Amino acid sequence: MQFGQLKRRELIALLGGAAAGWPLSGHAQQPYHKRQIGVLMDISQDRVGQQFVSAFLHGLEELSWNEGDNIHIDYRWGAADLGGVQSSAIELVNLKPDVILAQGSLAISALIGLTRTIPIVFVQVGDPVGSGIIASLARPGENVTGFTPLEFSMSGKGLEVLKEVAPWVTRVAVIYKPDQAPQLGMWHAIEAAAPSLGVSVIAVSPRDAAEIEHTVEAFGSEPRGSWPATAYLPFTAIAIL
Repeated sequence: MQFGQLKRRELIALLGGAAAGWPLSGHAQQPYHKRQIGVLMDISQDRVGQQFVSAFLHGLEELSWNEGDNIHIDYRWGAADLGGVQSSAIELVNLKPDVILAQGSLAISALIGLTRTIPIVFVQVGDPVGSGIIASLARPGENVTGFTPLEFSMSGKGLEVLKEVAPWVTRVAVIYKPDQAPQLGMWHAIEAAAPSLGVSVIAVSPRDAAEIEHTVEAFGSEPRGSWPATAYLPFTAIAIL
């Protein structure tokens, strides 16, 4: 989902340094310098992270913005570490790039408040309004705009689909992280949808893989707790929202 006043092509152009404030007609009259882009990723620099970067670079190249040619990109990786993401955010702002791309909720949250002048575009952020990142979808305000991939109502729809697939299900355990605003919103959507489906839901928030395993075993061992009387509603491969 895209929002704000920028169209898709204009938004990508902004990321490449070709915002409306940089008119092409003025380039011939100004000393040439590469546009600077800061990229803050709140994930690891692994295969998935590199796929995100490749897609980003491909989009820029389609608009004739090429790294090492007319743009320079500074990358920072957070690996879901809040302290590391915050430090990287400060580093990028101090570099004074023309624009910053923030991937993920941790990244954009760390950048908010650090600058009111550098344009910031975020991706893969759920509930940016509820999280206080932007004022509204129609008018994000300040220097921040971006994309959100999630409507919380979709989480309730997931419970509905589960009930259609296994109509005998009456109890569902939802494993999530309550300290992350988007996941909390997803849980509330599931909780709201449950009564009309005749399903009782419980929220559990294990801290690591061992606790996840224990949670699954404990839930399954409760009275009427084994399949098909119960089910789990995963939102990732490891059943964590």
